[in-house]
Amino acid sequence: MKIEIKKSKKPIKYDEAIHLMEARLNDLNKEKGDELIWILEHDEIYTGGTNSKENEILDRSIKVVKTNRGGKITYHGPGQLICYFVIDLKKRKKDIRKFITLIEKTIIETIRYYKIETFADRDNIGIWHNRNNSKKVAAIGVRVSKWIAYHGFAINIKNDLRKYDAIIPCGIRNKGVTNLIEIKNQDYDDIGDLLIKNLISNLKN
Repeated sequence: MKIEIKKSKKPIKYDEAIHLMEARLNDLNKEKGDELIWILEHDEIYTGGTNSKENEILDRSIKVVKTNRGGKITYHGPGQLICYFVIDLKKRKKDIRKFITLIEKTIIETIRYYKIETFADRDNIGIWHNRNNSKKVAAIGVRVSKWIAYHGFAINIKNDLRKYDAIIPCGIRNKGVTNLIEIKNQDYDDIGDLLIKNLISNLKN
């Protein structure tokens, strides 16, 4: 199975990214084209998944773009690593729960390289830091169409955490949001390459 790897250095518009993923999804449905892993950043944007609600928008002056991924409302912006993918689960046992677990494992392994321990929470999807006062460091939002998984996840590295004050992030009211720089101020320049390596390795297993 061939997976195309894309790494975008300049910010990608949200609608352009969705359009490209959906085009790749259509190609895979027709059994042409390669699977995709794509590392990028977005300019500032709030997006609402299929389970989002109006009362999760606290600042009514912001615009929330509706999207067909799973999950609720989140924020994307500079300093946040986004990993999008288009992965064919027909070639991987058609197990959505196993695939989400694989994504969680990939993020946790990648962050552990930087001597930071994180964990997945069955009740609140995403990756969290500090079990005593847990704050989300990575958000996951996946859609599956005809057994092809797409959209992806976002890891907060050095993004502006004040932007989350305008929303109830991912619909979770009693927990906070953090980023890697706040947890441990160090160099994360290689995190994209490490993430791709770990994701490809886990997809092969």
